[in-house]
Amino acid sequence: MVLLDAFARFRLDAVAVATFDHGTGPAATKAARLVELEGTRRSIPVVSGSRADTSATGEAAWRASRWEFLAGWAKELSATVVTAHSRDDQLETVVMRVLRDPRNTSARGLAAMYSRSPIARPMLDIRREEIGAYAAACEVRFIDDPSNLDHAHLRNRVRLDLLPAFERARPGFGDSMIKLARRAGAWRESVERIVDTLGMTLLPPLVVPVGPIVKLPPDALAVLWPAIAARAGVALDWRGTERVVEFTKSAKPGRKIPLSGGAEVSRTAATFVVRVPPRAAAKTSAVEDALYS
Repeated sequence: MVLLDAFARFRLDAVAVATFDHGTGPAATKAARLVELEGTRRSIPVVSGSRADTSATGEAAWRASRWEFLAGWAKELSATVVTAHSRDDQLETVVMRVLRDPRNTSARGLAAMYSRSPIARPMLDIRREEIGAYAAACEVRFIDDPSNLDHAHLRNRVRLDLLPAFERARPGFGDSMIKLARRAGAWRESVERIVDTLGMTLLPPLVVPVGPIVKLPPDALAVLWPAIAARAGVALDWRGTERVVEFTKSAKPGRKIPLSGGAEVSRTAATFVVRVPPRAAAKTSAVEDALYS
């Protein structure tokens, strides 16, 4: 709601305001309705959606439905998705990624929302308390979702329990993690610039010339392949990365290996070809980073 208010006050290029009812209860429906009313009151077109399959529960299912809706409307309106992710959201995301796999969290993962992305996040360096202060000062109406206090969700446990405990045990912990994420983001951007020079073609499929990468050492390939695969909408974990690196060094033309989500990498005489099932590509290519936020 603060993002909506700020756009209405300071910018004139809002194509639409998008709101999505996750189907999690009365609070979600009430919040979506509030966005509709405020958008209409400010003469900004409103697009609304709701989760069709309410049988799937949990943060991942809600997030996937929301981003599929946003990506669809962004394509329809030739618009950029703009979200209100804050510094606190970035910190939570980085800590969650480390908790999930502390030994194999790459700089790519640590960068989180500081990475190159089709999503615009103008409030990413603003603290949640500052956003609340803006809401109070400008009398911005908003609704607190009671699910944000539910300890069944990992993000809530990180926000409510772990981060305060870490900060008490080591003052400045949050600032240190944000600095780490910034360094990782800068490092990841340098990797993306290298990938830009490889002469790849996204038809689809994604076609990668053999020449620029086949002679690279495994550690360099382990850095480049996740960024290469992401161009096709494929998210490689460390296991998948190790398999693709080995394939790059040893595969003969005509060979192929499967990747997660039904994707595959094949080798020709002059190229590596990354193929993704059409349905999976449509869901992932525009929002590969945003799905993890």
